[in-house]
Amino acid sequence: MAKNKKKVVILGGGFAGVECARQLESFFKNNSEVELVMVSEDNFLLFTPMLPQVASGIIETRHIVMPIRAICKKTKFYEGRIKNVDPFGKLVTLWGTGEKRGVSIYYDYLVVALGSETNFFGMADVEKNAYTMKTLNDAVVLRNRVVDMLEQADNETDTILRDSLLTFVIVGGGFAGIETAGELLDLLLDARKHYPTIHKDDIRVIVLEALPMILPGFNEKLADFAKEKMIQRGIEIKLRMAVTSFDGTEVSVKSLDENPKDSIDKSKINGIRTKTLIWTAGVTPVNTIKRSMFKTDKGKIIVNDFLEVPEFPGVFAIGDCALFMDPQTNRPFAPTAQIAEAQAKIAAHNLNALIKNSEKEKFVYHSKGQMAIIGKRTGIATFLGMNISGFLAWLIWRNVYLSKIPSPDKKVRIFLDWIIDLFYDRDISRLKLLKRETEKEYKVLDEVDDVW
Repeated sequence: MAKNKKKVVILGGGFAGVECARQLESFFKNNSEVELVMVSEDNFLLFTPMLPQVASGIIETRHIVMPIRAICKKTKFYEGRIKNVDPFGKLVTLWGTGEKRGVSIYYDYLVVALGSETNFFGMADVEKNAYTMKTLNDAVVLRNRVVDMLEQADNETDTILRDSLLTFVIVGGGFAGIETAGELLDLLLDARKHYPTIHKDDIRVIVLEALPMILPGFNEKLADFAKEKMIQRGIEIKLRMAVTSFDGTEVSVKSLDENPKDSIDKSKINGIRTKTLIWTAGVTPVNTIKRSMFKTDKGKIIVNDFLEVPEFPGVFAIGDCALFMDPQTNRPFAPTAQIAEAQAKIAAHNLNALIKNSEKEKFVYHSKGQMAIIGKRTGIATFLGMNISGFLAWLIWRNVYLSKIPSPDKKVRIFLDWIIDLFYDRDISRLKLLKRETEKEYKVLDEVDDVW
């Protein structure tokens, strides 16, 4: 390797990491002096906005994953889990396993785009018993769970148990929660026709949100429209409700007091009997960042206006794992793909500027609009300064997201899935996939980790 060759290492294969790699590839496509490396636990980019549609059976599972090697062709790729990031030694180490040795990767420039994981706010019983909507596995497991509940309920004679089998509680009234609730109800109502004893009124889908409104950050009128439409369709929306525990059969919720100044907690704790709790109520940065040497606030890496880590020039942090304040609200930006991609473009531009000794650019976010679908061909959108709701918003959602799918073959496959959904019922086959317990950290494996 040439002495003056520069190595850029990107950690994370989500929207931020992949977009950054693609931008850097376009800058350095003919430059053999710059080497691009990406590290990710999965060898694909997961198109998360369509996860609820995988869970509801509209879209086939593999259609929303794009292999990173196919999208970022000029980037050397490592599939692995990060053990440590040493910004002083400019070194990233990856865990070894029983089958592969650990790896050390030196870098000249680093982009940290490690995203986030589900935040259970310290409730161990919720973490153990709840279903989540963060990965492809989550969507498949949830779909199987819903079909399993219908199978069990159809032949259940104990009415109390039957009601709890047919009650689905979604915690979190943000994008993920609302879209999951809408898709879930569509799946339940479509599948119901195959279960003779289950009637529409037997099914309950409940959304719990701690804030006084759903879809925070959306235009209030549109959020209200979404709420009214969902209530009309039979989804129960309970605001100012916080979950306190879930043991697998009953979720305990408490009503949040309107008067927080009162030091005595007078809030009453209620229970909802359910076998299925879906948790979409928040994210937290990954452990790798929490235990790294980077300065963090609320677990997120502190960056300057150029998205660079102030103490370590040449190290950038973007996406969910970076703390960047919205100057209008003075709160951190929401963890969305749109912001992650916008930051990736600026980080790539600034890396290019560092390598070529040109002017860096500050990150200023301009929202292109927001969209959400709420089930049954209805959506809401803030688009080109207009507020749109109903069928038109649903069409816009589909067009915009289809245009964002990076690989042409997957675009076609998703489009065909949508066409098939117009004419045929959803598949109610239950694939008996086990919910594999994921280890948060790999255990140290003998001396394998020390062999490089």
